[in-house]
Amino acid sequence: MTTKHYGKVAVIMGGHSNEREVSLMSGGGVLAALQSRGVDAHAFDPAAKPLAALRDEGFDRAFLILHGRGGEDGTIQGALEFLGLPYTGCGVMASAIAMDKWRTKLLWEAAGLPVPEYRIVENAAELRRAADELGLPLFVKPAHEGSSVGVVKLKSLDDCEAAWAEASKHDAIVLAERNIAGGEFTCAVLDGKALSTVRIIPATEFYDYEAKYIRDDTEYRCPAGLSDADEALARQLSEKAYRVLGASGWARIDFLTDTDGTIYLLEANTAPGMTSHSLFPMAAREAGLSYEDLVLKVLDTTL
Repeated sequence: MTTKHYGKVAVIMGGHSNEREVSLMSGGGVLAALQSRGVDAHAFDPAAKPLAALRDEGFDRAFLILHGRGGEDGTIQGALEFLGLPYTGCGVMASAIAMDKWRTKLLWEAAGLPVPEYRIVENAAELRRAADELGLPLFVKPAHEGSSVGVVKLKSLDDCEAAWAEASKHDAIVLAERNIAGGEFTCAVLDGKALSTVRIIPATEFYDYEAKYIRDDTEYRCPAGLSDADEALARQLSEKAYRVLGASGWARIDFLTDTDGTIYLLEANTAPGMTSHSLFPMAAREAGLSYEDLVLKVLDTTL
């Protein structure tokens, strides 16, 4: 296949969400990779231009690398459907569900998939009760944010007010989630097929925004070092989680292991990061795919 089959490609990045800067970093990498392979690719920032410009400027398809609200929640996916423009990644329904951590958990639970025990809390008093029931430390997080925006590791009941204030600042729905202390992992799923898992060992308290995008002392292991049986199970669970959400194209399934090795699914990322620190390119390299090859394979899903 020649790159001419792609036509004119918009790399949609930036936007208005809290993850704008991360999206611009990811988008810059994707744009450079496509152009290096001879694709007629151009940056497109919805914060700078109306989406109608995609049609007016003659784009044939879109590589979506918008992170956060407006980019991963089905909003732009619906707009591109309306414009008749093929795009990378999940459709409207899967994007909307995956952006909602609570409803993702409800779906996965209904399908018999393992998730950490959690509570929906509506104020600091309910958070205190959740801490009594689930134990400390406890993760407090807004339901509709990515990149660990607004996530707090609650270690003392004295900090309930502050944790509630930080998480609820970003969302009307706040989750309190039991701490799963064995390890943090992710599994990249490309066109329905799981790639190698990656283990994440942050130098910070947990894999927060700083550890993801700023620090250079976060350790990544790919392959993750799981036993053959656990690696196979993690991939199987990730593929099923992807299917249950109705995902397509590509997605990343984050999971945790308890101290006894039990796997718990955490959340899905339907517009995975593509920065120098990102995990999807890492898993792709383990499968023999360069960054540029991965970008083209993702774009191929629009054909």
